[in-house]
Amino acid sequence: MKAIRRFTVRTVLPEPLRQLEELVLNLRWSWHHETLDLFRAVDPALWEAVHHDPVRLLGEVAPERLAQLAEDRRFLRRLQDTAEDLHEYLTAPRWYQTLTGAPSSIAYFSPEYGITAALPQYSGGLGILAGDHLKTASDLGVPIIAVGLLYRHGYFSQSLSPDGWQLERYPPIDPNGLPLTLLREADGTPVRVAIGLPPGGAGRAGGAPGAAEPGAGGQELHAQVWLARVGRVPQLLLDSDVEDNDPAARDVTDRLYGGGGDHRLLQEMLLGIGGVRAIRAYCRITGHPAPEVFHTNEGHAGFLGLERIRELVSEHALTFDEALEATRAGTVFTTHTPVPAGIDRFPRELVARYFGGANEDPCVPAERVLALGAEDYPGGDRTVFNMAVMGMRLAQRVNGVSELHGEVSREMFGGLWGGFDTAEVPIGSITNGVHAGTWVAREILDLAAREIPALMASGRGWEEVRDVPESEIWRIRGVLRERLVLDARRRLRESWRQRGASEAETSWIDDALDPNVLTIGFARRVPSYKRLTLMMSDPDRLRRILLDPDRPVQIVIAGKAHPADEGGKRLIQEIVRFSDREDVRHRIVFLPDYDMALGRLMVQGCDVWMNNPLRPLEACGTSGMKAALNGGLNLSIRDGWWDEWYDGQNGWAIPSADGLSTPDRRDALEAGALYELIEDHVAVTFYDRDSAGLPRRWLEMVKHTIATLGPKVLASRMLRDYVLDLYTPAAASEREMVADKYAGARALAGWKQRVAKAWPGVAVEHVESDGGESPQVGALLTVKAVVALGGLDPDDIAVEVAYGRVDDADALIDPAYLELGGAEPAGDGRLRCTGEVPLGRSGAFGYGVRVVPSHPMLSTRAEMGLVALPPAPHGMTNGDLR
Repeated sequence: MKAIRRFTVRTVLPEPLRQLEELVLNLRWSWHHETLDLFRAVDPALWEAVHHDPVRLLGEVAPERLAQLAEDRRFLRRLQDTAEDLHEYLTAPRWYQTLTGAPSSIAYFSPEYGITAALPQYSGGLGILAGDHLKTASDLGVPIIAVGLLYRHGYFSQSLSPDGWQLERYPPIDPNGLPLTLLREADGTPVRVAIGLPPGGAGRAGGAPGAAEPGAGGQELHAQVWLARVGRVPQLLLDSDVEDNDPAARDVTDRLYGGGGDHRLLQEMLLGIGGVRAIRAYCRITGHPAPEVFHTNEGHAGFLGLERIRELVSEHALTFDEALEATRAGTVFTTHTPVPAGIDRFPRELVARYFGGANEDPCVPAERVLALGAEDYPGGDRTVFNMAVMGMRLAQRVNGVSELHGEVSREMFGGLWGGFDTAEVPIGSITNGVHAGTWVAREILDLAAREIPALMASGRGWEEVRDVPESEIWRIRGVLRERLVLDARRRLRESWRQRGASEAETSWIDDALDPNVLTIGFARRVPSYKRLTLMMSDPDRLRRILLDPDRPVQIVIAGKAHPADEGGKRLIQEIVRFSDREDVRHRIVFLPDYDMALGRLMVQGCDVWMNNPLRPLEACGTSGMKAALNGGLNLSIRDGWWDEWYDGQNGWAIPSADGLSTPDRRDALEAGALYELIEDHVAVTFYDRDSAGLPRRWLEMVKHTIATLGPKVLASRMLRDYVLDLYTPAAASEREMVADKYAGARALAGWKQRVAKAWPGVAVEHVESDGGESPQVGALLTVKAVVALGGLDPDDIAVEVAYGRVDDADALIDPAYLELGGAEPAGDGRLRCTGEVPLGRSGAFGYGVRVVPSHPMLSTRAEMGLVALPPAPHGMTNGDLR
């Protein structure tokens, strides 16, 4: 008989061991090896059986063992030291506390977080990045409050059918069995947040009308708030599985990225709107400073901006436009996808149903909501509501997650700033990084502590990696490779048995993989653009590479396809069927149920990390960074982070056949290049040994990789960039808006309305220049322009000349900009401006003149998307400079 309910009974610890619970409830243990050692000492065999989950450990350890530990003075001293170390970590000033002008607090919203495999609330790179962001914030003392959802079934557990088809299972998750506590009021009552729903509630479209109406015209969706401690960072996770909700509403947070349009929309409303309300409750209860900056990690949480607007309108009597300016000033939006299919887009009618009608809040009119997410630009789909577009309109600062991704994003979303060149679209980039404490093998950390103490103490001394004995690096690489091989065999055996194989049919697994063979890793989500099966473009050639008698290669593969992605599942099946072949199955394996634990083993144990997406569709690809920190070399298409940091000595770049119109031809060319690199470069370098048995050239590349990439790929570099380049300027803008009862927000909103209304009358009427027919390098070109102000004041606009090289079509290439001065009235509401353009290089040269809005509170000249250009063909003069 099956149980009708599953729950966790927590252990009552003896008084001397009570500090164990404090250690368990702070997720610092997930990256602090000394705390993990303490947990292991509780019961080493049980520690392995529960897969290093300390909550399960304490739930299953025998009372007799606890009683024994309560009398063990050595263990108690160790427990006391570890608890004191945690307290010191949580309270001592760190890097952030040395800054001036930084935000008092930052709210960080993400739909998923990869903190530890014991808290399965993530699906892929977005969540892993969010988890590393929080851990690094804790290490640096950055005062972040994180917000997400608690999914009662997580993402999914993956297994394989006998014929290699992906199967999904959603095991129930009991929050009481996780390192979480409920956020409670002072009287012990659990905190509840609620968001209003239209009549029909959280049911699917067309749900039963006539529900109770405690909210604005409809029922409400309620959620309780679970609190996780990620070191110094509080993480608030909203959970709709409460008795106040009907069954449909209770299922809103059932699983990550599950359900249809209504379901996803409700999740994102709860995350954004409910998340802001949860933060307000947390700050009220704990006295934590209210956030000055709100960071939206991808568009899923974009509705947080609407809730902040509602607060400002209802509590401070601002207009919608004034509240919008105040909200934008302190909001940072990070886009993580260069693939339009990766962006949540809802039918406009669906969004109108949830934000309009009887459920409409007068502070946030439905038509204004719909306008924020509208694709009302050339090439946009006017029938959809785009969450990323709304996120960008609600944020004054927007960034991609690598330099190349920033370029792709400027092209992808350039329509929001029509009239400006792609390079001027105000989307910057901060390249992702990874949390070393989570991803770097302990053996490597210990080696660094012995050989380069300055590196471990202060983060300096990366060049000293080159002085570490090569024999030590090679020894540790062998240890990590063997660990991966042994765990891969265990996982492979479990998978085959799940697929129905008998014990006799799995005997070959004892010899699967080889700790001494060049090991390539490939692990990621399985959308088509990541090309899981590119390596199988020529199966016979792949087989020859794997079975080479002198330079064999083995490949360890893992990855999950979205449950609704039939194409991705077929790719997995294709790989599995190939890896099932008796002649190669000891050299290529697919390991199901890719999670953080498996990912850590792979990035630590693989010699080479392979990545072959369709360029430029990989936003960043941080798994290759993790491999690099562990002494692995990258073999990758130049996409994401690898495009900007590949230097020819830290791995191999797979040539990309960009621009080919035939996908099969492109795949064939890039697969051929991949095979050639493995055969003629990667394998040759790995197996070229000296008399001591060391691959000297390989180890030189490993040292170079760690020394040069180490300071770049760390999340500490990434988060410092966020703090200095985005959070602190956003806080300054926020303070400027809030000061004197939001006078700044009121003034900017009024100015923007006036400028937008007058802009159709702004024009460049005349442009002329002097400097001769053939000016020489070093000369100055005088440019004069007459512009119509359209009723605006001269201070409302800037007249700029863009100048530089031109192509054959007279388009400016990477132009420089100069604001024309010497403004004087030209009659009839016109203005005459003059400036001198330096002619700094020879060759084809050109210039153009434009008018843009100008205000000290604008983050960029392109912020409003308004520009006035001269009518063609005037305003462009080019010629040869000699």
